[in-house]
Amino acid sequence: MPEGHTIHRLAARHAELFAGDKLHAASPQGRFAEGAARLSGTVLDGTEAYGKHLLHHYAAELTLHVHLGLYGKFTDGPGKPPPPVGQVRLRLASDRHWLELRGPTACELLTPPEVAALRDRLGPDPLRADADPARAYARISRSSPPLAALLLDQSVVAGTGLIFVTEALFRAGLPPTMPGRELTPAGWRELWADLVELMTLAVERGRIDTVRDAHLPAAMGRAARVDRHGGEVYVYRRPGVPCHVCGGQVSRGKLAGRNLYWCPTCQSA
Repeated sequence: MPEGHTIHRLAARHAELFAGDKLHAASPQGRFAEGAARLSGTVLDGTEAYGKHLLHHYAAELTLHVHLGLYGKFTDGPGKPPPPVGQVRLRLASDRHWLELRGPTACELLTPPEVAALRDRLGPDPLRADADPARAYARISRSSPPLAALLLDQSVVAGTGLIFVTEALFRAGLPPTMPGRELTPAGWRELWADLVELMTLAVERGRIDTVRDAHLPAAMGRAARVDRHGGEVYVYRRPGVPCHVCGGQVSRGKLAGRNLYWCPTCQSA
């Protein structure tokens, strides 16, 4: 599932393509035909991302809400749209560009109260200027579940997925299984600031890089990471290999049915 930086990049891309344009909307697949009919002929006022949720705001207080989930994907291009291939849930087109959406978990129109309710059920997004990290810490500081589980809970922090969570915890020297209530206010301030930094960098680069300069391949004389997710990381999907910092073996375990990665030496606090 795409993490929050990908959704913020998509919001910026879609605004670049279509903001201020009157759009033609269609649902070749048919599953969003009614919604597409309501959108067609309206002007896109702007876009925004909140965590893993993408919002297109149209005239007449229409908002398109998309959650890509595990399989959702956007494609776009210049000029006239090509003939639809596969299950195209939504197609948007202007005189200059086209965009297609396939396989999302959610593709729906929301009213303003429904948009407000969506925002209310999400935690603060480290990539948003209006984020209130104190709201997340209020939940974390009174919670006994593992810190990693809390950070993956979108109602606590929005936009963080397994890569950002495992890597930020490593960089903070915090064990992922530590109960949330044991995280100090100072520890949370440092962790939040690092999430903001890492996620902002990911928006700029289009990939997740978490390794500090001293541990990059060139600095350490090691081979670069080869992985479909790209980017240099400390522990994510590196079980059984040496930690870049201490040389100990990176561990893997399960948390709520998901793989978890950490260094027992560096994250022993």
